Amino acid sequence: MNELTLDGLAVPLGALRLLAVDFGHLSAPEIDVSTIYPDKLALRFHDRLNGFEAWRAALGIAPDAVELRTQGGGRQWCLQADAVYAGAQVHLVGYADIPAGAGVGGDARLVVAA
Repeated sequence: MNELTLDGLAVPLGALRLLAVDFGHLSAPEIDVSTIYPDKLALRFHDRLNGFEAWRAALGIAPDAVELRTQGGGRQWCLQADAVYAGAQVHLVGYADIPAGAGVGGDARLVVAA
């Protein structure tokens, strides 16, 4: 098996560079580039759905393309969406605790839109 070189990660790293130039004013996400998925760039937001929403809009992802799930026994939202940017598959993820009174599962889109 051939070992992946840093050049093999040029697509997601190049996309990250362009994202920093084009959207440097947005909230900084947790960033993940992996040798397992060499064309993928993951941007994650923990407890900051507004950061997720700003990046969703910047990447041109339609609101109805966001997958909303709950986890942690229905106590946490997990929002996910995908886009292609500069040739890289960008996986956007947002996690947030569901506020008390939001009901079982709640709807994170209502919180983000507020």
